[in-house]
Amino acid sequence: MKEFDKMLAGLEYCYDEEEISLMKLRAIENANIFNSLPEDDLDKQHEVLSEILGSVGEKVWIAKRFCFDYGKNIHIGNNFTANFNLTILDINEVHIGDNVMIGPNTTITTVGHPLSPKKRREHLGQASEIRIGNDVWLGANVTILPGVTIGDNVVIGAGAVVTKDIPDNSLALGVPARVVKEIENDLE
Repeated sequence: MKEFDKMLAGLEYCYDEEEISLMKLRAIENANIFNSLPEDDLDKQHEVLSEILGSVGEKVWIAKRFCFDYGKNIHIGNNFTANFNLTILDINEVHIGDNVMIGPNTTITTVGHPLSPKKRREHLGQASEIRIGNDVWLGANVTILPGVTIGDNVVIGAGAVVTKDIPDNSLALGVPARVVKEIENDLE
């Protein structure tokens, strides 16, 4: 099994293997293209996002600097806003629903590395999918770790580190993030 196939299957893979390294370099080029676009050219921004991401809805705005590992594993719904310095390490799939807002300096990472120093020296990683529901607000400096699912109508407070799934209609705070309050869904 090739390292790329292991990566997609969620198995341990070597992240500096040639094919994977070339894909990362291409993603850096794509991020630089997007980040160099004029702030007021929303049509061109959407056009470029449509080319470099797996899928992108309508009314999507991402402030500069937007960084990602591959791009093609990122799927964004409609009416999406992300503030400055969004990083998405999309080794595995990242699905973001409709009406999502992301605060500045947020990191969404599908990849982790082994606890074993021997395996880290072998440059191994392992990735798990992340899902973010509809009507979600991630505050500033939020970190979402591999394998997490965030439900619909969720607010994650600034600085939180999300290590486990967060159910619908919740406010989660802290490190690690924990649900502290239920939020009324006033859309129903």
